[in-house]
Amino acid sequence: MVAQASPISITRHGPVAVVTIDHAPVNALSRGVRQGLLDAVRALDADPAVSAIVLSGGPGRFIAGADLREMALPPDEPFLPEVVGAIDASTKPVVAALDGAALGGGCEIALACDLRLGSTKALVGLTETRLGIIPGAGGTQRLVRLVGVAQAIALVCEGRVLKAGEALALGLMDAVVEGDLLAEAIARAPTVAKRRLSAMPVPAGDIGEEEAATAKALKGAKGVPAIAEAIRVIKAARAGDFAAGLAAERAAFLALRESPEAKALRHLFLAEREAVKVPGLEGAKARPVSSTAVIGAGTMGAGIAVALLDAGYPVILVERDDEAAQAGVARIDGLYARQVKSSRITEAQKAERLARLAPASDYAALSEADLIVEAAFEDMAVKTDIFLRLDAVAKPGAVLATNTSYLDLDAIAAATARPQDVVGLHFFAPANIMKLLEVVKATHTAPDVLATALALAKKMGKQPVVAGNCDGFIGNRIYAVYRRHAEYLVEDGASPEQVDAALEAFGFAMGIFAVSDMSGLDIAYAMRKRRAATRDPAERYVDIADQLVEAGRLGRKTQAGWYAYDANGNRTPDPAVTQIIAQARAAKGIQPRSFTPEEIQLRLLAVMANEGAKALAEGIALRPSDIDLAFVNGYGFPRLKGGPMHAADALGLAAILAEVEAAHATGGTGSDPAPLLAQLAAEGTTFADWQKAGAPKGGTQ
Repeated sequence: MVAQASPISITRHGPVAVVTIDHAPVNALSRGVRQGLLDAVRALDADPAVSAIVLSGGPGRFIAGADLREMALPPDEPFLPEVVGAIDASTKPVVAALDGAALGGGCEIALACDLRLGSTKALVGLTETRLGIIPGAGGTQRLVRLVGVAQAIALVCEGRVLKAGEALALGLMDAVVEGDLLAEAIARAPTVAKRRLSAMPVPAGDIGEEEAATAKALKGAKGVPAIAEAIRVIKAARAGDFAAGLAAERAAFLALRESPEAKALRHLFLAEREAVKVPGLEGAKARPVSSTAVIGAGTMGAGIAVALLDAGYPVILVERDDEAAQAGVARIDGLYARQVKSSRITEAQKAERLARLAPASDYAALSEADLIVEAAFEDMAVKTDIFLRLDAVAKPGAVLATNTSYLDLDAIAAATARPQDVVGLHFFAPANIMKLLEVVKATHTAPDVLATALALAKKMGKQPVVAGNCDGFIGNRIYAVYRRHAEYLVEDGASPEQVDAALEAFGFAMGIFAVSDMSGLDIAYAMRKRRAATRDPAERYVDIADQLVEAGRLGRKTQAGWYAYDANGNRTPDPAVTQIIAQARAAKGIQPRSFTPEEIQLRLLAVMANEGAKALAEGIALRPSDIDLAFVNGYGFPRLKGGPMHAADALGLAAILAEVEAAHATGGTGSDPAPLLAQLAAEGTTFADWQKAGAPKGGTQ
């Protein structure tokens, strides 16, 4: 058996020893890194030939945090507090050379050093609360001694990542080095005096500022238990006993580490990294994109244009005539005006982005675009006509994308003589804000086109999820089942407000009927009418939503949908809707029954997971974790539950299957249990186990 090379190396520069971490890609604190650091620091502290130690992560790096894959396993010694404690206890001065990210545990190691030097690329932060935990190796206790209680609460509870200049201003770094960082650290190390933060007192603070920071943190906590715990242990540092503070912090960390919320957030963190691993893309390189275009300047098209402008691209905005194109420019100007008003961007940034926008009403303007996004009305005839016209004007190799939400991507691609260049880019409204980007692969989509879509998503700051081609792809396919069963619940006895209240208690920001009103009931109505001819008569159909639309109740835009709305957009239950529902029940002879919030939550979670299992078996979704990412980032599924597939695993697939069988009895055809769900429930395994056993291998460049 070949011994594994240590990720830690030591080089000598006279009396200065440089300890270098080399654990690609980000020097995560795996067991090997922890053990290597501990051994190196202890050995060098005992070496009389060494007068000072420099910790380096190598060019462009330091330590980006814990190895989250290990956090899913039983804890393994040496634990991080032991490593940090050894650095703190060293009799030799220790200098941290931060040439990249010092986050989470990496920041805790840096805080245990006596001097922190950073390059202009350095990033510093205790980011653990983003993962539902708190620092567990003294981070809260050292930070509070450096910046005070109020600032420590803000930094830890927001999980804020500080750039070099910000870290310097707050004292988390002692200097920013413009030139050779490692050379400067080696030169300074012999003159550095010991400066243990653990021995410093907590600065006297302003109680008012501390309470304001506490209130702000708790308001933004959104149910994350780690926030309250972080505040508690930071404030406890006022007592002055560092060892007691460490013990309190560690106990809280260990308890939170095993919490359902932390497991869900870790799951999503890892899912984001898996989502870009796509089979068939090994070696595929993205096509160069220096110019882009958007066809359609309505609400969605304008949002897509803003997302592209924000990413630094020039955008050609094409509409049917000059008047419509100028209206699109005005729409985009309005989106930027709101960002200026909220101080998200400056007037100068707005002007710079708008200067890259070129309105046009002639398709000839598209001739030099590297990527063209069609964002026209959701109608197959409209979209195929556009793609037919693109054949005549788009240059060879241009990526042709459609923003369709439901339509058959292969049928759209068939309108061109270059189906290999066609890909689905399903943005979510508002397109410039929502993080999810469903990247849809058609039968003939070329690997480099798919790689281009993923690279584009990264540049726009979007979370891509790759989907196969079917009606609704991943998200809208599952959402349609979710909505259908919510309507069954209403027809069977629940009120829209009871369903929404149960979903909001589960963690959704808004219930499904409130969301429908916000989106506009006419959108789903048009989709249902399109599907009517092919709908299986054995599938239960609820026509209450149709009746609402036909009565002119289109949602918020008409101040009437499932709810009534006042001029300020506040919703209230509407007796007119109650009457429509009662009449629909009576027409079918349904005797209404009552539902508990828990019954509503279980039913809707079960049918989402069941449809997700069908999408997995068909290859429409590559992984259960991709489905979770789609629903958390695009449909408001609560992050603290980790997505529908993760939440189903947590509840137990046997219970989910039993509920799906009950839902099938209620809903008929289309609600039948997925064979994959039945298989996993019978085996006593989970969607996560299924993913581990057959996780797609691949990658992008």
